[in-house]
Amino acid sequence: MEILLTAINSKYIHSNLAVRYLKEYTRDINYQCKIKEFSINDRLEKVFENIMEQKPDIVAFSCYIWNIEYIRKLAKLIKTLDESIEILYGGPEVSYDSEYFLLNNPGDYLIEGEGEEVFREFVQWKIENKNCNELNIKGLYQKSEDRVIYGGKRLQMNFEKVVFPYRDKDNLENKIVYYESSRGCPFNCKYCLSSTNEGVRFLSVERVKRELKFFMNKRVRLIKFVDRTFNCNHKFSMEIWKFLIESETNATFHFEISADILKDEEIELLRTAPKGRIQLEIGVQTTNDDILKNINRNIKFNDIKDKVLKLKKNKNIKQHLDLIAGLPGESYERFKKSFNDLYSIKPEEIQLGFLKLLKGSAMRFEAEKWGMVYSPYAPYEILKTDNLSYEEILKLKRVEAMVDKYYNSGKFENILKYFVHKFENSFDFYYSLGNFFKKKGYFDRNISSSDYYKVFLEYNYEELGEENSNIIEVIKFDYLKFNKKKWIPPFLNRCIDKAAEKEIRNKLKQEGVFSVKQNFHIEKFNIDILKYQSESKIEKEEKYVIFDESDVDNIFYF
Repeated sequence: MEILLTAINSKYIHSNLAVRYLKEYTRDINYQCKIKEFSINDRLEKVFENIMEQKPDIVAFSCYIWNIEYIRKLAKLIKTLDESIEILYGGPEVSYDSEYFLLNNPGDYLIEGEGEEVFREFVQWKIENKNCNELNIKGLYQKSEDRVIYGGKRLQMNFEKVVFPYRDKDNLENKIVYYESSRGCPFNCKYCLSSTNEGVRFLSVERVKRELKFFMNKRVRLIKFVDRTFNCNHKFSMEIWKFLIESETNATFHFEISADILKDEEIELLRTAPKGRIQLEIGVQTTNDDILKNINRNIKFNDIKDKVLKLKKNKNIKQHLDLIAGLPGESYERFKKSFNDLYSIKPEEIQLGFLKLLKGSAMRFEAEKWGMVYSPYAPYEILKTDNLSYEEILKLKRVEAMVDKYYNSGKFENILKYFVHKFENSFDFYYSLGNFFKKKGYFDRNISSSDYYKVFLEYNYEELGEENSNIIEVIKFDYLKFNKKKWIPPFLNRCIDKAAEKEIRNKLKQEGVFSVKQNFHIEKFNIDILKYQSESKIEKEEKYVIFDESDVDNIFYF
């Protein structure tokens, strides 16, 4: 018997933790098990071809809101070509209305909730070749003609029994891997499925340290913890963070935390982390305390802000802050205020998400109360509410696109600073820029990486009616700081001739500023660009700026 554990990830660089857990939890059983990972961006026909080439007896799919429609199509193709291939579903997207899903989709089995023990018993049952009427596996659904047999509810497993899903032979160098040190969440946010689970289960601290050391030895680039609220256990988070901070590694570790419960002791510890070692994802969702209450988040934004600003002081921790549009009771103007509140903190990244009414979530049950209309198709995203129209959601989508492309990249910092101060608030700027993108048709076609800079010249002249002599200098600075410098887009125009550049290089070498081996780029600016960078002041003055191509922050005047 051969089972093909199939993951359809949201992006090529992502990996699936669930299928690895299943394979490792059954490694001692005598059967053939393979893992195949794809992306929703892959052509359906090629994925189908790849699956069928494996000649599996059973295809098991890991189902989420981002891949379920893709998986439905794959399952239909598989059954159309070969009815004898059995299909097993599992994952959060099929764990709520499991019986209905299995009855209305091609397939044979479905695992509800936590999968490791159910899958193990399922594999053993298939090997023993028992008759269908003997099936009695808790947590498993089986289709039998026009009805579904359910084995009953399964209690949560002992989390320590989960087998570490990575092995020595895995090539993980410079990869992104996912890791889980706890399951469950202590909070009950209405939009989240984690609130439907009881309690939080942790692995032992020593086991977590040992497994993290494995990643360090493998030279993994980024380890993303999938724990819903990593810092919900103060003693646990302190021990793990202390271990990571004191370790010799170049890896980055990503955690989802609740900022309001951070203790001063934790903040002081995080301040000692090497830059780039730890990054934090913080769900703010809204800065309106009344709206927070509507979603069962009994916290205050000012408590979050206080902790975020304390962490920000040392400039060693990257912080990613989330907002959600479409929350119950939140209007367009209220969301706009939330955005401006968050922007004033200046975190490294801001994510504007849109409410998704997940199956089984409390929010879906309250949809009618708040006038919520949402897509009937995964990911069940909000279309409108009593307080937020569809047209307003489209406006927020344009703002989200601009923030993600320009603010979150970190490569347009000075350009954004130049424009934001021209508006009453930051939201109005991003909304204006998003409208300009729509008017020019840039949302409907691909534009080059250099064109994303050029847009600002068009925007400044066509939309704001201003001449470009100052902004072109700012654009040139940001472009040169973050991009390869051998080629400069024609719209930026180099302002230095070869003879002048040679003279400057010779003088810098004579003065011992840099060695022959170092690679520097020299550019003339017509404003004091470094003063603008530090003080946001435009002063006309010719300056020769030296960019160290090996160190993005080493920029100085000749």
